[in-house]
Amino acid sequence: MAKYEKLITGNFEEVLRQIDRDVSDSGISMQLVDESNYSNNNVNIAVRVYDKYFMRNGNRASLSLTVVGNGSNIFISAIGAGGGQGVFFNFSLGAEEEMVGTVQESVERILGRGY
Repeated sequence: MAKYEKLITGNFEEVLRQIDRDVSDSGISMQLVDESNYSNNNVNIAVRVYDKYFMRNGNRASLSLTVVGNGSNIFISAIGAGGGQGVFFNFSLGAEEEMVGTVQESVERILGRGY
């Protein structure tokens, strides 16, 4: 399992759209499995679950992305899981880290642009 969390300032919709675009474009086998959205007053919550096939270890891994916006404060949480191989050992060759790294790189690009 790999995890990345970050609190940033920006526009919720723009940040979510950019991260979703970057994750979706990160590989031909990356797919959005499902999504959930909730909004109440000034709070927005978006949950996305992605799935990707990794040829190098013949496995699938998932990425759970949660983006919470309260005004211009945005909390981002990305958790990668399921890239392991075997029953007793979870040897993933970095599948989860790669998926979470895509979110981290996306957020760093967003911060560089000053959303």
